[in-house]
Amino acid sequence: MKRTGLKKGSKITAEPIRKQKDIKAIGRLLKSRPRDFLLWTLGVNNGLRSKDLVRLRYSQVEGLKPGAVIKIVESKTGKDNVLVINNSVHKALQHYIKEINPAPDDYLFSSRKGKGHISSQSVGRMIRSWAEAINLKGQYGAHTLRKTFGYHQRVTFGAGFEILCKRYNHSSPVVTMRYLGIEDKEIHELLMNEVG
Repeated sequence: MKRTGLKKGSKITAEPIRKQKDIKAIGRLLKSRPRDFLLWTLGVNNGLRSKDLVRLRYSQVEGLKPGAVIKIVESKTGKDNVLVINNSVHKALQHYIKEINPAPDDYLFSSRKGKGHISSQSVGRMIRSWAEAINLKGQYGAHTLRKTFGYHQRVTFGAGFEILCKRYNHSSPVVTMRYLGIEDKEIHELLMNEVG
């Protein structure tokens, strides 16, 4: 892993994509690739682990309208969770269906190397290549989708810590804090607020 300066086997902490312009740039980059565009859109709009996203089959989303909820069981934790079809996801899904025309039992994110789905490692490589394609500097990987969701729910939409902790199904608040992408700059700004 020469690119990052880390030794092989070292763990990289993936960052969220903080700027809306970068999120939109990646969306434009992927528009002509329906599978990748759907993966991107689902990931940044739902905050689920990529390992759970790649296991979705067309039969689970067929005919769903905005506002629909899909119940899933998280592969890592075994806990129940949901995926919601918002307007952005619905549009990406319709684009995917029109271009791909999948069979009910097909994985939404099928591998090009057989009948299975892509791996979360592949998702990480894809995200790094998308970030590189728009000249975005930083450490990105499969968790970038999940972290981008949380960062923008908190910063852009003002979601509270408690609701994000519940959404992520985290057992420890410390884990949620890492996912929220809180920077030293934000802490400094907080400390500049005058009380009394």
